[in-house]
Amino acid sequence: MLAVTQLQCKRGDRLLFSGLDFAVAGGTLLHVRGANGSGKTTLLRSLCGLFTPDSGEIRWKGEPTRRLGEDYRRDLLYFGHLNGIKGDLTGIENLRIAATLDGDRVEDSAIWAALARIGLVGFEDLPTRMLSQGQKKRVALARLILSKAPLWILDEPFTALDVGAVDLLETLIAEHVAHAGIVVLTTHQEVGLTSGQVERLHLGG
Repeated sequence: MLAVTQLQCKRGDRLLFSGLDFAVAGGTLLHVRGANGSGKTTLLRSLCGLFTPDSGEIRWKGEPTRRLGEDYRRDLLYFGHLNGIKGDLTGIENLRIAATLDGDRVEDSAIWAALARIGLVGFEDLPTRMLSQGQKKRVALARLILSKAPLWILDEPFTALDVGAVDLLETLIAEHVAHAGIVVLTTHQEVGLTSGQVERLHLGG
C-alpha cells in the first residue's frame, strides 16, 4: 500500500496543497486531477522522491519511503513528461539500459516482443532520433511491458499518442491493476479506464 499523510508542498512562496491524506491499495488506479498549476506533477514527483515536500510523510508498505531508499525505488516505475530515451541509441538499446537501471533482468527476446506489442515492428534497431514523437513515446512506454515494479507513477502518459496507442496503454494499465499493481496517474484526456478499482483525487479545491 502507498499512503500519504498530511503532505504539504510549495513552489516558491506559493502553497500548492497542504494536509493531503490518501492511501492506495494494491489493485487500484488513482487518477489525480486538477487545473494546471494545482500541483499534480509536484505530487507525483514527491511520491517518487524527486521533490521534497515541506511537511508530511509518504509510506510504502507501512515504512517511510525516505527510510526505504533503494528498496522503494526498485518497487516503482516513474514515467514523466520527458521520454527519457537517448536519440543515438536504438529502441532495443534504450530499453536494455532502462531495464538495467530499474534493476530488472530482461532478455533481449522480451525487449523485441515488447516493442512489437507497442507497435514498433521494423523500427527496433533504428536510432530513436529518427523516429516520430509518437514512436519515441511508444519506445518509452514499452518499459511498462517489461517492468516488474508494483507501483507505476505516470505523469500525462497519454500525451502525443494516437488512438491505437491510447487503447494499448489503457490495456497495459488495466492489466497491471488486475494483477494487484498500483497506478497513480495524471491525464487531461478522458480515458475509459474502468477495469479494477478506480479512485480519484482532485487537487486545488
